This record gives sequence, C-alpha cells and structure tokens, in this order.
Amino acid sequence: MERNDFRTEFVRSPGALRDHPALVLNADYRPLSYYPLSLWSWQEAIKAAWLDRVDIVAEYDHWVRSPSTEIRIPSVIVLKDYVQPQKRVAFTRFNLFLRDEFRCQYCGTRGDLTFDHVVPRAAGGITSWENVVAACSPCNLRKGSKSLRRAGMSLRKPPRAPASAELRNMGRKFPPNHLHESWLDFLYWDAELEA
Repeated sequence: MERNDFRTEFVRSPGALRDHPALVLNADYRPLSYYPLSLWSWQEAIKAAWLDRVDIVAEYDHWVRSPSTEIRIPSVIVLKDYVQPQKRVAFTRFNLFLRDEFRCQYCGTRGDLTFDHVVPRAAGGITSWENVVAACSPCNLRKGSKSLRRAGMSLRKPPRAPASAELRNMGRKFPPNHLHESWLDFLYWDAELEA
C-alpha cells in the first residue's frame, strides 16, 4: 500500500471531499490539522458560512445556485471562534503511523503497515507510545513474539510519546494529493524557513 492510500482511510467521508473541498483554518489562520488536512466538503462550508460560524477567505470559480441565491463555493474558510488545540496526543493507529512517518521502524519500507510491540506482550510489554512501533508485515512476522536481540533486529529510532506540536509539524511532510492554489499561503506561512 502506498502512502497516498492512507489519505482517505482516516477522513470522515472521503467521497464528499473529492469536489471543491474547503480548507478549514482556526481563528488564528492556521489549519486545524495538517495530516489529515482539515478539510470540509463544500456543503459543510456553505452551511457554516450561512450560519455565520466561519468567514470565507478564498473561493473557487464555481457557483452553487438555488432558485433565490447564488453562492461561490468557498475554498478557504476561517472559524470565528478559536478552537484550542489538544495538548495531549491521542494514542491511535493513525498518530502512531504519523509519528513513525509511515515507515517500518525495522527496515524503513513504506506501506502494508501494522504495529508491533517492541517488548512482546507475552513478555510483559504494554501497549504504549514507548513500546509500540509501525512495522511492515514481513518484519512483524519475522520478529514475532521475540525480543529485538533474539530476532536479530534493531529499531531505526527509539519509540516515544510525541508532543502535539511535533505531530502537527510531522503532518506537514505529507501534503494531500490535491492542494488548491488558494490554500498554499495558509498551509506553510508559519513553517521554519530553510537557509
């Protein structure tokens, strides 16, 4: 499985985002999340604008018409009320894969990922950030319920709990398949410049 296939697995309704999705920004003009990118369907964006919950910052060159109204489809919207970002990172399969950059932590390959307990559960290992890593199926089968030393394997980097900001920045490395030109100014304006 390639990285691109992950993009739709973790989105509420990926089919609704195929045509004219709207980038959703927090009140501070930063995306609510980078990966998966905070996107709403055009229907959700128009409804939120109609209910005065968002401001429209940029629009597509397409219109939605009803018998009494014409509305340009929003491409970038900003929430009127600031949503406090979560400080605690949820321990989920998606966040684990994102922390490990969608790579097997034993061989470095991408795709066909599962997760593996570094210290096997049979040996008292617990399911935690510090003991679970992304692993491809062949490496996971090879290691089985053995220790790293007994399996003759090593980790690319030691597993640890990521900070919320660290995971958000990691998400920037994985832009979605489609980046509308109106989104670019809002996605990377606060990224550190390279020398």
